[in-house]
Order: sequence, then C-alpha cells, then structure tokens
Amino acid sequence: MPVALLLVCALLLAACGGGDEEKAASPDATEAPASTADAACEKVPAAKPKDVKIDKPKAELDKSKTYVARVLTNCGEFEITLDAKRAPKTGGSFKTLVDKRFYDGLSFHRIVPGFVIQGGDPKGDGQGGPGYSVTEAPPEDLAYSKGVVAMAKTATEAAGTSGSQFFVVTGEDAGLPPDYALLGKVTKGQEVVDKIGVAEVGPDEKPIDPIVIRNIRITES
Repeated sequence: MPVALLLVCALLLAACGGGDEEKAASPDATEAPASTADAACEKVPAAKPKDVKIDKPKAELDKSKTYVARVLTNCGEFEITLDAKRAPKTGGSFKTLVDKRFYDGLSFHRIVPGFVIQGGDPKGDGQGGPGYSVTEAPPEDLAYSKGVVAMAKTATEAAGTSGSQFFVVTGEDAGLPPDYALLGKVTKGQEVVDKIGVAEVGPDEKPIDPIVIRNIRITES
C-alpha cells in the first residue's frame, strides 16, 4: 500500500502571518476594485483522479535560460521561476510533466496554514505520482522560506527524491531540513498563494471547497 506523500513537519507554533493592516478610512475616497487576493475562489467541482503514467524524462533545464511556470487556479494565478542553475534535473522533470499537461485539472489536496500548500497528485489523496521518480540533492544551504517551491517525498525516500507532487511554503520559515528537492520560487502572485494557504480545511488537511489547478504553462527565455 503506497505511503502518503506528506512532508515530515516539525510542529509549527507560529501562526500564519496575517499582516493585514487596517487601511485608513477617507470620507471622500472611492472604493477600489477588489484585488485578486480579495476575490473569492471560484466554486468548482472536485478534481477527478487521473491514472496517468509518464516515462522517466532525461531532459534537464538549460542553466543559461530562465523558465517561468504560470499556475492558473480557481483562486487566481501565480508564477514560479524555476531554479535552473541549482535544480536543473528536478526542473527538467517538472517541465516535462507540464508540457505533457500532466498537472491540468489536478488539485491542491493539502493545506497547512502557516506552513505549506501541496498539490500535483493525480490521485488527489497524497499517494499518487507520475510513475517514476528522480533524485537531485538539494543545496545544502537551502532554507524553505516563504515562497520557496520544492518537491514532496515520502519519509523513506532519499533526500532530493521527487515525483510530481510539489509544495509552496506559506510560512516565513517552514523549519524543514534540506531534504526536499528544490524547484524554484514564487515570483508573482504571492497573494494568491497566501489566499489558498488560509482556505478552510477538514481534519485531513484537504480543502473543504476544492482548489483546482486549471493548468500550468512554462515559458522560457
């Protein structure tokens, strides 16, 4: 029976930094349009499990190029700049999956406020993957700070092992050891990640209202 792909977490005592400061009221100010962060997530059906197996890719990212993954969800859009220099193998695997439309229609199945949001599982229950894994040692000095994107693995897998599941750190410091393969960092739309990161969840850490990845597309320059 497959082991759930869950991050090995230290207990986080710090709550998610709300940081919402009161805006000064102005009697003659006109109300600004709602921002992406203020807008509610669109109600969508739950993602359907996929039974997809991909051949293990050999491609790696070109260290001289810039790769940006645009992640479109029912809660808005954010962008991840892949770390081609420090994680070309992990990024190459991720790009292969994106190019094959593997992530389209999957979900963020796990949300831990002040810690991470996790998605990319074709089964939707934390136990799925693409049918292969790659291993690339993370940088020894890697800190899983807010906005860092890395790959999930089981507790028994070697450091740097990854399949398709990825997580985005939403706390200031996740306090994790450098065991999780680096993918990149959120460089646009952090407010959307923050909104997803405080969605209501059940006892299984799964969002009450589905949060679905409509698609992911990568541009390179």
